[in-house]
Amino acid sequence: MKKNVFVADLKEGERIDDLFLVKSAKLGETRAGKPYLVVTVMDRSGEISGPIWDNVEVLQNICVAAEVIRLVGMVQSYREKPQLKIDAAHKVPQEDIEVSLFYPTSARNLEEMADELRAIIQSVANPFLKKILSHFFKKGEWWERFQEAPAAKAIHHAYLGGLLEHSLSVARAGDFLAGHYTGVDRSLLITGALLHDIGKLEELTMAGGLVEYTVRGRLKGHLVIGSEMVAQAADKIREFPEELLEQLQHLILSHHGRQEFGSPTVPMTVEALILSFLDDLDAKMNITEQLRRKMEGTELSWTEYQRSLERFLYLGGIQKQEAQQDDTRAENSSRQPSLF
Repeated sequence: MKKNVFVADLKEGERIDDLFLVKSAKLGETRAGKPYLVVTVMDRSGEISGPIWDNVEVLQNICVAAEVIRLVGMVQSYREKPQLKIDAAHKVPQEDIEVSLFYPTSARNLEEMADELRAIIQSVANPFLKKILSHFFKKGEWWERFQEAPAAKAIHHAYLGGLLEHSLSVARAGDFLAGHYTGVDRSLLITGALLHDIGKLEELTMAGGLVEYTVRGRLKGHLVIGSEMVAQAADKIREFPEELLEQLQHLILSHHGRQEFGSPTVPMTVEALILSFLDDLDAKMNITEQLRRKMEGTELSWTEYQRSLERFLYLGGIQKQEAQQDDTRAENSSRQPSLF
């Protein structure tokens, strides 16, 4: 069975019989003591939820998180939002599933981004920093995982290729600011930009298209993990300067900007200040981009309250033609991911 309809295209009153990835399935109980199941399913275009009232025990064993299932039902409206009325669910063979259909992918061409990253590494003047970048971004396990990884479980760049897109975007902006402001160590800033989230390769894991935290990730967080990874890499580079390592680790450990935001320390160097601001800016701009892609028209209008930004936003949608071109480029560049 092939996937024919996507969440973003579902209309109220429409009957569905299609494939979706189960994001979660939560068991509840009515006041009368009858069990029910709230299932949230997703594909690359979005997600939608719906309750199951009947045959719960059987369907609970079918609606398993991180598995693609065949769902039969109808699209309804609940509190002015689309909701599924689920009539039936069926298991499907998982081995032939094309994950890119069920998990969002960067709108940017992955191969083009990889080429840009290699070019910016070649432009790093400091030989020790160039070596440490080559350690992570040469062909091998780290590089393969980095290209496929999302930058987060949710909020910003939470899609395949998101970590590469975010890191490259911060590095390109850092490249500009290194030339704009006096006395900025370009090599250090670029290296910090490309490695500031490297710890997410160990903080997050991806199975069946769903992103979850690892035990190590929850206990330490990606800032500490990233600092450790960089230290281990530097130890393999002969005569890597200790002070340079500490400067680079400071960039990683302080890039959230404030201790209440998870940074063990606050930015205390020119490069660390720039990196923390760029990281925050790029995340916020990605949030607005994702919102604009979901809007119907280009006219300015108010969004719903954005909890992550603590405000309403007044935005216009991205032109459909531009968005479709981006989607086509992403589809042409995607491949069946290994899902680290």
